[in-house]
Amino acid sequence: MTENPEKITPAKKAFYAFLSVLAIVLLLVGWMLIARVRPYLFPSPVAVWQRFLLILEKPTGRYPLYIHILDSLKRVGIAVTFASFFGVILGVLLGWSKWFSATMGVLFELLRPIPPLAWIPLITIWFGIGEFPKILIVFIGTFFNVVVNTSTGVKMVDKLQLDVGRMFQANQLQILKEIVLPASLPAIFAGIRVALGAGWAVVLAAEMLGSQTGVGYLITLGNEIGDTALIFISMIVIGVIGALLSALATFIERRLCPWMNGQQS
Repeated sequence: MTENPEKITPAKKAFYAFLSVLAIVLLLVGWMLIARVRPYLFPSPVAVWQRFLLILEKPTGRYPLYIHILDSLKRVGIAVTFASFFGVILGVLLGWSKWFSATMGVLFELLRPIPPLAWIPLITIWFGIGEFPKILIVFIGTFFNVVVNTSTGVKMVDKLQLDVGRMFQANQLQILKEIVLPASLPAIFAGIRVALGAGWAVVLAAEMLGSQTGVGYLITLGNEIGDTALIFISMIVIGVIGALLSALATFIERRLCPWMNGQQS
């Protein structure tokens, strides 16, 4: 939806920055207050920071923290790459071809409501607990987001643009390539951005099953040994990495779809 972006003055920028800082301060204050009541179950920010420094000095789970983060990112990256490739293809077919939507669309709608975590038992039985099953679970958790957004973007292409293409005697492939796909790019990238967030959440659950690396493994380890500070550190890492992934996807979207910048407030 196109909106005229509100002009942000330096005073408003400073006010918004103040609100952001205030939100973080309130979070830390609330955190410290709760930690004073139940320090064992809810470690203080100082305790979490000290535990973080200890992780940097002495690796947890045989590997340093950055290895756990990189392994989780690798699994998400591989899964989202394949999910984006195949998801865009299927989404375009579902949104563009009525006969394909009438046949494969039914099967897609039957599979889409199944949560990715529900596939874990079957995938574990079929493929074990190695690296491929983890990536496959993340693929399932991200694939449907890309398909839905892509098909929606294709279906929402302005009919006037399609009529103009037909008026100039463009064939179906030319219309799809020159009109439909460029117009659908914002929706496609929105789906990929959602898929990144979903993949980062799903990989944590996948890593809790028979994994020796990954942020999800650290959460499981913290639960097993009663190390709540380690769980908090892992959760903070999850939040920070998730925000960075979203920012990266938004940056790429604005670079590849510069015409959308004026529509984003």
